[in-house]
Amino acid sequence: MPIRSQILRVDALEKVTGKAIYAGDFYRDGMLFGVIVRSTRPHARIKKIDLREALELEGVIKILTHKDIPGENMYGIIKKDQPFLAVDKVRYVGEPIAVVVGVNEAIARKGAKLVKVEYEDIEVISDPFIAMSSPVWVHENGNLLCWKRVIKGDIERGLAESDLVVEREYKTTWLDHAFLETEAGFGYIDENGKIVIISSTQNVHYKRKEIARLLSLPEDKIRIIQATTGGGFGGKLDMTVEGYVALSVYHTKKPVLIRLNREESFLSNTKRHPLYIRYTTGIKKDGSLSAVKVHIIGDTGAYASYGETVALRSAIHATGPYEVPNVYVESKMYYTNNPICGAMRGFGVPQVAFAHESQMDIVAKEMDLDPWAIRFKNALKEGALTSTSQRLEKGVGFIDTLKAIEPLWKERRYKKNNGFGLGCMFYGIGNTGIPNPSRAQIRLTEEGKICLHIGACEIGQGSDTVFVQIICEVLEIEPKDIVLIRADTDLTEDAGSTSASRQTYISGRAVYEAAIKLKEFLVKRRLLQE
Repeated sequence: MPIRSQILRVDALEKVTGKAIYAGDFYRDGMLFGVIVRSTRPHARIKKIDLREALELEGVIKILTHKDIPGENMYGIIKKDQPFLAVDKVRYVGEPIAVVVGVNEAIARKGAKLVKVEYEDIEVISDPFIAMSSPVWVHENGNLLCWKRVIKGDIERGLAESDLVVEREYKTTWLDHAFLETEAGFGYIDENGKIVIISSTQNVHYKRKEIARLLSLPEDKIRIIQATTGGGFGGKLDMTVEGYVALSVYHTKKPVLIRLNREESFLSNTKRHPLYIRYTTGIKKDGSLSAVKVHIIGDTGAYASYGETVALRSAIHATGPYEVPNVYVESKMYYTNNPICGAMRGFGVPQVAFAHESQMDIVAKEMDLDPWAIRFKNALKEGALTSTSQRLEKGVGFIDTLKAIEPLWKERRYKKNNGFGLGCMFYGIGNTGIPNPSRAQIRLTEEGKICLHIGACEIGQGSDTVFVQIICEVLEIEPKDIVLIRADTDLTEDAGSTSASRQTYISGRAVYEAAIKLKEFLVKRRLLQE
């Protein structure tokens, strides 16, 4: 369905006038503030946690450790290998050990500095190559998190039949999301005894599940509301401060705010995975790719987070948007004592895109071929098979895109003092090979407004505005006639995470289908013209 109308962003006025309320802005009389005590060692056993001096500080109300957790301490989006609060071991600098709750933020920070932790250092596993062979394990089951492979055709025959074989190695590094708004959460107990957490997040329903497990409470006793969120890029998919806010509220029975400063955010937030990538590319004299062999070694840091997804996606996308008859890719992800790596814009695809496009340029140079021409020669098109042997039946625009830029590429030689580069990639929208549902509810209010309940988290990318545009297009109404109920586990159904560029395509489709059903209902009852 084409969207023909342009509208003002639905959150623009609130944001530019300062009316938008971010999680760190919440305030209530009598509220408390929490600060997280973090490990100063990358790998160590905890011998002792001394709280006495901190507890003696006037204004410190409570200090929470793993012993104060009434439910499950372990969490994780895929693999539940990470403790909310360390028990007897820390695995990276910045790992949470305790939460100090005080009457104001300054007192809580001062109290956190007074918590004394006695460590016994363990050998540090600083990169995945050490992790491969070291007798020291970051986790009890070894240092290998996962091993993913993609196989198509016969790689050895493909390389043997190639006229040229090019082998190169590439390395990418960590990257922090550095969103404008650092992680923050505010919590309280409502009039029905329910724990309410308002946070900067990308997935309210997942976080309700984890907090219910943490506190050993039914999910209907927990409510998660997304506050206005100042960026995420994947970094607010994992649990950030929500668990610590919930635990503090649970024990103190008072409203609690935890907001990280930039240093704390850098220490604790997940990063983009660094990958070590070795490419072996076979090519024929006519410029057609005959074989691509790729070995990927990834560093997921101290805990799994989205490491398995990154290993899988990097393997699936390693050949780029090109048709290759013979493929062998193996992607291994290792634990280290480095910062935790998780979701960040692309789940491993940008890393391999840097590598496969560098490789294409090198191959073109070795074969004395034009970089545009070699890409056009091997481009995926309708009917082609990807490296996983998925047939692309429709909607493949790569050839058309290359044709569109061809004049610009040819003109580059006449433009002095200008650098020109050509890079291509493809990317799978949404979850990788697993169900990818979303839900939306639309109703007609007594005042004649259209009310949309949608659990998709708006983090600045504009999804709320897109949903409103879709409804306006289907029902032929104005944005002012739409009431938007945003991500709230009590008021909206699970629309899945705001990740992998999925909300416009998937939740947008749910909104469209709901709008169509409402239109049919209204037309049938002659409340709307067909």
